[in-house]
Amino acid sequence: MKKPKIPLAIFKDRTLKPLEAISEYLKERHNLNYHEIAVLLNRNDRTIWTCYQRAKKKRDKVKNEK
Repeated sequence: MKKPKIPLAIFKDRTLKPLEAISEYLKERHNLNYHEIAVLLNRNDRTIWTCYQRAKKKRDKVKNEK
């Protein structure tokens, strides 16, 4: 599997923790599934799922506040 490059700009939003930002980026921009992201980052699938869900929840909260 080719390792995607992660732009530093995804860390500009300080509301997300680094793993949440990376999980969100790889899931939404590169269309990777949780297992593929977990393998790339040497993490458990459930950890990636949890981080992605937290990032999504934070994004939804910001959208609803506007």
